[in-house]
Amino acid sequence: MKNFLKFFLVGIFFGIVLVKSEAVSWYRIFEMFKFQSFHMYGIIGTAVITGIILLLIAKKNHLKTTQGTYLRVPLKDKGLIRYIVGGSIFGLGWALCGACPGPMYILVGTGVFSMLIVIAAALLGTFVYGILKRKLPH
Repeated sequence: MKNFLKFFLVGIFFGIVLVKSEAVSWYRIFEMFKFQSFHMYGIIGTAVITGIILLLIAKKNHLKTTQGTYLRVPLKDKGLIRYIVGGSIFGLGWALCGACPGPMYILVGTGVFSMLIVIAAALLGTFVYGILKRKLPH
């Protein structure tokens, strides 16, 4: 329960940051996909750079996860097709509904209850993936 509370508070903070930075705004996302504004690219780039720096600091200081294991990034097989197909599906969903998975929940929290339909569709897609997983190239 203690870990749940920590992660819950971090999630609330993350949601506030995304709302205040306008990263959950459909108009900002639309501008990004039309290459009309640097705003979203700046947010995403800052997040990537921050993540890299924090991971390097955590590895250098031998920090452990909440499960007590050391942080490590597992190596993955190279596979161009799966990344192109998966990224295209993700990007198409993002462009159609105007939100990626994190902001979907944040938008519900801000009162955009139509996002519940999007969340239901995302859960259905996850369920279908679970059924088809063994037949897909990984």
